Amino acid sequence: MKITVISLDNWGFNQKLVDVLNERGFEANHINFHHFKFEYKSILERIKNVILKTVFNKNLKKIYRANEIEKRLQTFDKQDIILTIKGDFISPEGIQSLKKYTKKSIAFFNDNISRYPRTVDVLPFFDEIYSFEKQDCEKFNLKFATNFIYNLAEKSEQNNFDLEVFNVTSKDKRSKIIIKIAEILKQQNISHKLLLFSKKEIQNESSIEIINKTIDLETVNQYIEKSKALIDIHRIGQNGLSFRVFECLGLHKKLITTNSDIANYDFYNPNNILVINPEKIEIPNSFFKTKYQEVSKEILYKYSINGWIDQILLKK
Repeated sequence: MKITVISLDNWGFNQKLVDVLNERGFEANHINFHHFKFEYKSILERIKNVILKTVFNKNLKKIYRANEIEKRLQTFDKQDIILTIKGDFISPEGIQSLKKYTKKSIAFFNDNISRYPRTVDVLPFFDEIYSFEKQDCEKFNLKFATNFIYNLAEKSEQNNFDLEVFNVTSKDKRSKIIIKIAEILKQQNISHKLLLFSKKEIQNESSIEIINKTIDLETVNQYIEKSKALIDIHRIGQNGLSFRVFECLGLHKKLITTNSDIANYDFYNPNNILVINPEKIEIPNSFFKTKYQEVSKEILYKYSINGWIDQILLKK
């Protein structure tokens, strides 16, 4: 079976998916349009794009991505499946053209439509659509699928950790909550390393470390390995589970999260997962004193890359 994954893969999660597909004997390719670099030829072209977006619902960047994707697809044999992740970053015409190159076009969205409303423009052009957001599935008649565990490890025997808590995130509206958490951890003498990525030079907070360059996935995983718990701050209005949740599952780590919907999943265990209220953050020291309680192998497989492939691509 020939499968092409088309995605905005800035962290490398989706390449892990392609690697596993190839390991399982599929002929899998990855078109990562994160690497495509659109540049305006002039200030007039920049102005033209503003007009196109506001008046005609067109976007030169999305059109450019679609054209570059099609150039690559033209070098492949016809695919059995094209899986597009974050297809809202591609023009609707580009999504529609994918059908020329595949027997089946599938979409997966791991952002909610209220955050990216233009997603609705591309929905009609897929044969099958999955979303990690339950509300979007109900509203737009989509199929539900979570993100996946890309780093599934054997049962951890580690008892000693360099850090109790680790987190890396980009500076955005959630940063204030991270800073509050850092202050609480410092006050309670809970060891931590919290990194905040910002392209702009900003003053270091006393309890958090500002970085100006992204760090690769392998380096992040090294920090995770040394830590007992990770932090997940969900976006307001978004209940779909982030990759951070599945990193914790895969590496047998505890999790501190603001996403209360996590309690509705079959892997939820209050010993492993601390749900906090961002308006009144409480992080008891007792959470770190108990050992991680292992999740069953059946549940872990369900959320693994292999389980995800079985569900979405093979329909097992």
